[in-house]
Amino acid sequence: MASPATAPSPASADPPLAAASPAAGPLAAEPPAAGPLETEPPAAGPLETASPGDGRPDAGPPETARLAAAIRGAGMRLTAPRLAVLAQVWHHPHADVETIAAGARAQLGSVSTQTVYDALRALTRADLIRHIEPAGSPARYDPRAGDHHHHVVCRGCGAIADVDCAVSTGPCVPTTEAHGFVILETEVTFWGLCPDCQRAPARRRP
Repeated sequence: MASPATAPSPASADPPLAAASPAAGPLAAEPPAAGPLETEPPAAGPLETASPGDGRPDAGPPETARLAAAIRGAGMRLTAPRLAVLAQVWHHPHADVETIAAGARAQLGSVSTQTVYDALRALTRADLIRHIEPAGSPARYDPRAGDHHHHVVCRGCGAIADVDCAVSTGPCVPTTEAHGFVILETEVTFWGLCPDCQRAPARRRP
C-alpha cells in the first residue's frame, strides 16, 4: 500500500466538480429534488444516523445528497473525490485504503491514490469518518465518528466489528485515573474468533 506524501503536490489536489452549473450548485449531477435529505441546512454537521451495531445507518447507506450535505456542513469544499471516498467508507465500514481507492475509481473512472489519501485525511479531520489501525492491520476507516465505540477483531480472518462502550458515551477513563491528561479519544480493541472462523477446522485457526 502506498504511503501518503507529507504534503500533496498541486497536481494531486482534489479537483473541483467542473461540471456544476450556477443553478445546480457543486454537484451538477444531483437533481434539486433529490429527496428529503436535500433540504438539510449547510450546518447539518457530521453524519449522525449510524446504528450502534455495524457502522451503517438504520435505513441503509445514506443518499448522495446526505453525504454531500455532511461535507458542506463540516465547512469543507465539496469535490467528487471527497464525495466518492466518503460513500465508499459508508458502504464498506472498516475498509482499508486500497479497497476505498478501488471503489472510488470504479465510481469516478480515475482518481490517484494520493487524492484518496488527501480525501481520507480531510474527512477524518472533519470528524466525518474515523481512522483506526488494529495491531498488524493496515489503516482502516470507520463511518462511525464522534462517539467512543470500540472494535472487535477476528484473529482468524481479520474481520472487524463495532462494540459499544459499556461505561459511557465519552472516553471511558475515570478522570481520577487520567494522571492529569485530558482524554480526547479512547481506542479499545477486543480480539477473538468470528462465527465463520469458529466453524472452521481447528487446523485453520491461528
